[in-house]
Amino acid sequence: MIITDVEVLVVKQPEIKMIGDGSQDTAVVRVTTDTGIQGIGEVDSSPYIMKAIVESPASHEVCRGLRDAVIGMDPFDVEVIWQKMYNYSYYYGRRSAAIHAMSGIDIAIWDIIGKALGKPVHKLIGGSFRNKIKAYCSILMPETEEEIAKICETYLPMGFTGIKWGWGALGRDDDKDLELVRLCRKHMGDKAKLMIDIGMRWTEYKQAVRLCNKFSEYDVHWVEEPFLPDAVDFYKRLTQDVSCVNISAGEELGTMYEFNELINGCNIDIIQPDMSRCGGITVAKKVMDMAMLKGIPMIPHAFKTGILMSASLQLIAATPNSPFLEYCSQETVLSKNLVKHHFQIDSEGYVNIPDVPGLGVEIDEEVAERYTVKVW
Repeated sequence: MIITDVEVLVVKQPEIKMIGDGSQDTAVVRVTTDTGIQGIGEVDSSPYIMKAIVESPASHEVCRGLRDAVIGMDPFDVEVIWQKMYNYSYYYGRRSAAIHAMSGIDIAIWDIIGKALGKPVHKLIGGSFRNKIKAYCSILMPETEEEIAKICETYLPMGFTGIKWGWGALGRDDDKDLELVRLCRKHMGDKAKLMIDIGMRWTEYKQAVRLCNKFSEYDVHWVEEPFLPDAVDFYKRLTQDVSCVNISAGEELGTMYEFNELINGCNIDIIQPDMSRCGGITVAKKVMDMAMLKGIPMIPHAFKTGILMSASLQLIAATPNSPFLEYCSQETVLSKNLVKHHFQIDSEGYVNIPDVPGLGVEIDEEVAERYTVKVW
């Protein structure tokens, strides 16, 4: 079996709002083989840039589009392919966008391997520690108490373990942050887990310490991404000085080098790799081992469509210490409809992990065609 083509589809809803909602568009990656088996992946990045990185013609020997690195390769040589993509892109890559594009291809290749062997991906990367997982609702923080109450009334009765409120109205004003957290706890009640994603908007270390301590009064389970990912020293100091809430991060990171910094250098409490950015399943399963050595829970970031959710479920199944699934609850066309039979949560708050070959999801081609944008 060899890879014969790689394609990136830019898929987006008609109107993009300038808010922190990554589910409004996506880059869908399709990898095709000479046997007819096709794998799918997804990238949570700029879809237009992803298409350019994958499909760009070569400049010279070590500055090529990623399609050049992949065509003609045996998909079972997944580590070889990963290193070849990394080497072909290091003039313009090494971190960020190039790693994002590699991630989508890597996910699609694992999908191919699973389909070829007739096994779900989690059976190939470690096995099944679980066949279902508790899910938490992940949603943007609204501006008003009325909106907070409506979200709680809508999602908690569905069975969700808790709610993570992120971005949106958070991170602009300290007093407003505290008031929003208070209102969330008020309407969620005492039992549901409350998580806060600041979206990297805090800029001062002492501000973060003060607000984390205040958040603990409302039993906040974790504070996510308080700082920009490059503020490594801030993360290290915060995990040392704040014990009342967990500090989580990792969705912005790519390659083992950056995860090593956060896990071993900063002693983060919860690690959150996004498989569509970190380097794909190939890197995520190594992050899993790094986290296990430090006793750190791993909860993948997955604020996109059912493609990324399925990849996250595969990793969660194979991870000894992965307590929750992030369930993107933004009501966008793509988040719920890009794949057929989008994942459902049961009355006890669980989502089943796919047990069919590959990732276990199928694109709804009609939806994909309707929202695909022709770039070139």
